[in-house]
Amino acid sequence: MIIKTAERIRELRMKNNLTQAELARRLYVTRSSVNAWEMAISIPSTEKIVELCQILHTTSDYLLGIDSAEILPIQQYSFEEKELLFGLVKYFDAARKREEEAKAAGDTDRE
Repeated sequence: MIIKTAERIRELRMKNNLTQAELARRLYVTRSSVNAWEMAISIPSTEKIVELCQILHTTSDYLLGIDSAEILPIQQYSFEEKELLFGLVKYFDAARKREEEAKAAGDTDRE
């Protein structure tokens, strides 16, 4: 899992047109920390994983190698457009969760 995480940090950083130094500045860490993550020498803290996901526009499942879902590159969009996209994703996630909960409740009623 560590190697997959390292590969994905590098892949997503590059897709977002960030250097190691730029990513480090946004995370308030050293460039050598980002380099160590990308070389699978160390792994980011839980807090930094959350921040990485926000900066790199991905999910923790994808970043950690748990999920292989495709990502949508959005670097060409403005901040406002990205905020709209994130709002839509949250809306769809909440709707999916409600559907799953309703289905689970329906399955429980049948038992």
